[in-house]
Amino acid sequence: MTEKKLNRRKLLTGTAAAGAAAFAAPAIATAAGHTTTWKVQTSWPGGIGLNIFKEWCGSIKEKTGGELEFIPFGAKDVVGDFQLFDAVKNGVLQAMNPFTLYWAGRIPAAVFLSSYPLGLRNPHEWDVFFYGLGGLEMAREVFAKQGMYYVGPIHHGPNIIHSKVPIRSIDDFRGRKMRLPGGMVAEVFQAIGAKTTLLPGSEIFPALEKGTIDVADYVGPAINHALGFGQVTDYISMGPPGFMSVYQPVDLMDLTVGMDTWQKLSPAMKQFVEMEVKSYSIEHHAKIQKADQEAWKKFEEEGTEVTRLSQDDIEALTEVAVERWFAWANKDADAARIFKVQLDYMMSGSLGYVTPEMVENYSLKY
Repeated sequence: MTEKKLNRRKLLTGTAAAGAAAFAAPAIATAAGHTTTWKVQTSWPGGIGLNIFKEWCGSIKEKTGGELEFIPFGAKDVVGDFQLFDAVKNGVLQAMNPFTLYWAGRIPAAVFLSSYPLGLRNPHEWDVFFYGLGGLEMAREVFAKQGMYYVGPIHHGPNIIHSKVPIRSIDDFRGRKMRLPGGMVAEVFQAIGAKTTLLPGSEIFPALEKGTIDVADYVGPAINHALGFGQVTDYISMGPPGFMSVYQPVDLMDLTVGMDTWQKLSPAMKQFVEMEVKSYSIEHHAKIQKADQEAWKKFEEEGTEVTRLSQDDIEALTEVAVERWFAWANKDADAARIFKVQLDYMMSGSLGYVTPEMVENYSLKY
């Protein structure tokens, strides 16, 4: 009996080891030692986000046995943030890792591929949309029309607002010169009186320092602290407790590849890259959230004050936001189709963020 147990344990151990090895190093053979190299630029200008991105890119060659290599570039290293789209389309870069919302002016549906004011509010809800409700397939169809392949979403975390003056209610945004990422987010703040401008992340600090703007949204505390925002602002504005960001509660990036570049990969390599992006999203999100915990302590030690909007503010913003949801969804059929899936989810028993009364005066024309 003992010998049988030992033999069985040996068999199981060997099987598990073999399975782990297969998972860690996918069976993708190089073609006569050839390495396909992609230049990939991110929107991260520095801090933990850029560090994680570079570490991930540096791991690809080993993981693929030398068949594929990612050469990483930070924001503005090759082209400006808002030139990434054309750089990938034209082959200057093979892939990009942007904030998906940046393309709202070109692709209205992009507004609904990253969180928007008072919409889906938690990372797992976006995972349900992309991987359970057909969002990934719809995103790929939209980007294919632009000659690109949308590999998958990459979670970052909630965005926060830095300000030179305290923001204690939505009325305090009135008249403020405010940096926002554009699209629906900018329109919601314009509706409550802010004077908005669109700037890439790398240009926010100098704009705050010079007084060109006095309020700026960007990403989370760890990266914003690394970029020096605490040196040029005294306040951070957020939603009520548990609702860190009312306007972009789950900021989403992605990996998008030029279609010609993508089609040159073998089927096995395509599958590897898709799985790798999904895995990277988890790692990226968790590492940034960990760094955020340390950053909050630094902001506190430096005297930065956190102010929070009230539930009344949330209700007032929601009225503004719902109108903008439908306005953007009605820009084209792709935007309407994607938003309808999300709206049904938000109105379902699973979430209940939206009631029939909230949307009774609005309709989709596509």
